[in-house]
Amino acid sequence: MKERDRVLVVGGGISGLAAAWALTHPTACVDVTVLEADQRLGGRIATEPFAGIDLDTGPDAFLTRTSSVIDLCRAVGLGDELVAPATGAAFVWSRGRLRRLPPGLVLGVPTSVLALARAGVLTPKGTLRAALDLALPARSAPGQDGDVDAGRLVRARLGPEAHERLVDPLLGGINAGRTLGMSATVAAPPLIAASKHRSLMRGARSAAPASSGGPVFLTVHGGMTRLSQALGRGLRDAGVTIDMGEAVTGLTRADRGQWRVSTSAGRTITADAVIITLPPPAAADLLRPVSAPAAGELSSIDSSSVALVALAYRLADVAAPPHGSGFLVPRVEGRLMTACSWVTAKWPHLARPGLALLRVSAGRDGDDRAMLLDDDELIRRLHEELREAIGARRAPVEGRVTRWPNAFPQFHVGHPARVLRLESSLAVDAPGVVVAGAAYRGVGLPTCVAGAQTAVEAVRTHLTRGR
Repeated sequence: MKERDRVLVVGGGISGLAAAWALTHPTACVDVTVLEADQRLGGRIATEPFAGIDLDTGPDAFLTRTSSVIDLCRAVGLGDELVAPATGAAFVWSRGRLRRLPPGLVLGVPTSVLALARAGVLTPKGTLRAALDLALPARSAPGQDGDVDAGRLVRARLGPEAHERLVDPLLGGINAGRTLGMSATVAAPPLIAASKHRSLMRGARSAAPASSGGPVFLTVHGGMTRLSQALGRGLRDAGVTIDMGEAVTGLTRADRGQWRVSTSAGRTITADAVIITLPPPAAADLLRPVSAPAAGELSSIDSSSVALVALAYRLADVAAPPHGSGFLVPRVEGRLMTACSWVTAKWPHLARPGLALLRVSAGRDGDDRAMLLDDDELIRRLHEELREAIGARRAPVEGRVTRWPNAFPQFHVGHPARVLRLESSLAVDAPGVVVAGAAYRGVGLPTCVAGAQTAVEAVRTHLTRGR
């Protein structure tokens, strides 16, 4: 790597911030500039005042299965500010009432027939059909291009009820999508490992990560925005230039294998490498002049929209006081709501005396009803559903709607092959330009951070080769 190469990071969400951090820590061997079109860092990480607390209106926690986000939190001085949820108990609104999810689920796949029967989420017929998984002969997992269809795999082994009332609400909910046609390679690697066993349930039991005794999820006290803010401060201290309110409007080749980037502020920046962390449509527009094949692959990535609604009820107005972390709503129920998180039961440090605080999600692939309703009507409709689910007698005393249009990439079967074609096209057509973000290898902060670190390794390899 020649001295003081310049790397431009396009986008200041978690992927862009993590990429800039990896480029400059432990030591900064390159000059780094981050361009963010918004007036704040963090992308979909957002924390807003609500009902007297600071409430996350984007992701409110991260998985601890890998240490990538924990390591970042420690690096920016937030290691002692991490908080675990008070409970892991969760429910599903199935067949007319809330039912506790059976313990031991792996992405919704039960690992015990007895626990499944006791939960009552499925009908007796559905439970018996799921139990047949233990006796059915082994089958090849359905899919294409070396990928596996998560929904078809589950239906083939456990039957339609287990798929519709357990796996689809959980796995589909994580991705705001539908599991029929979803890439298990991207969205559910444990299911692929489990499918190699004669029984999916037994395979899920053996594929489940060994418990370390620690929490599965963590959040940052005071809101996840503290992480993006701390990353921003740490990056500036390391000499990184962060320009906000400035969008990238063009990408062209420059001399000596470099790249010229134009911005909405009328500036032109020359860089030795560019990491693009924009959503696929914006990334496609930027890359189309330099790699039409890569832009085509990006344009073929679908997305879904979600509305996250914060509601504050008087505790006395809720017939069934919230307990557990919340509940999921299967698509087959036909509800507007897709999930409800009981904020004050899940995170006791956010509790307010006399109030029940909820985060309600609406919207998923193929269901844009929530995005078409105005805020007041959306809150009213969700309140009516909460009246049925938890006995919310009176309207909430406060409500806040946050909309995330086209925020959830959809990982259709064959997605890994699409990403490979995309990256191969960039390597040929635009060496030194790489992409990172949730749209490529999965949603969730740890996956985004890992993807950013992979992008940085590709950039370092490019710079070392001297173009």
